[in-house]
Amino acid sequence: MGEFAAIERIRRLFPSPPPGQAWIGDDAAVLDDGLLLAVDTVVAGVHFGAGTPLADVGWKALTVNVSDIAAMGGTPGHAVVAVAAPPDIDLDLIYEGMAEASTTYGCPVVGGDLANAAQLVITVAVTGRVDGTAVLRSGARPGDGIYVTGPLGGGAAGGYRARSYARVTEGTAARLAGATAMIDVSDGLIADLNHIADASGVGYELHEVPFADGATEEQALHGGEDFELVFTGIDLPVGIRIGTCTADRSQRLPARGWEHKFS
Repeated sequence: MGEFAAIERIRRLFPSPPPGQAWIGDDAAVLDDGLLLAVDTVVAGVHFGAGTPLADVGWKALTVNVSDIAAMGGTPGHAVVAVAAPPDIDLDLIYEGMAEASTTYGCPVVGGDLANAAQLVITVAVTGRVDGTAVLRSGARPGDGIYVTGPLGGGAAGGYRARSYARVTEGTAARLAGATAMIDVSDGLIADLNHIADASGVGYELHEVPFADGATEEQALHGGEDFELVFTGIDLPVGIRIGTCTADRSQRLPARGWEHKFS
């Protein structure tokens, strides 16, 4: 079973959220009064290779969570961090990179936990806030344009060695411009666009996708970890239009992006 089918199976074990809230199944949970909550884990050998600088690992651990807040059209608040690692790891390097990200996004790290483990695992939870209505994955409608915040495939083309940046300002701009659905491009454009299509009950057709310098079509469509945002809406004045939502739910491309496997 893939990750996304597992999430749906897990979601059915819990009650539905009350009106005005959104729980399992979006980039972040939406709670009362515009409060957002996101959590992510990065694991050695899965999310980063053995040669990745530890400061970059710390940067990434916070950035992936801030990106989920951005995908709701929100701004980050505070973070708590849990690090499980071998006893001889240089914790200072990890937290130096995390502190850089914290300063960049205005998201203070206010607590956490340390534990020993055979390999490095970092889990970060971030709060956020949206001043208005959060943008979910489920609001796209036939006829909506599809937009991205920038060129895609740069992460894959660079071997995932460069630091990626969460598009907080762009997410807020998309929300204020009237975005109907939004998600960050972490698993690959097609994989993430298919999440919007599934949640919204639409299909889509793509026109022209902007490639990052040096990226191939495969990397731009399926590479992932660009952390650009893809969003939908009618005649939006922000982003780069790459396609249109359709009423034919079967009209979409097969995803080949990253997906964790479970039994």
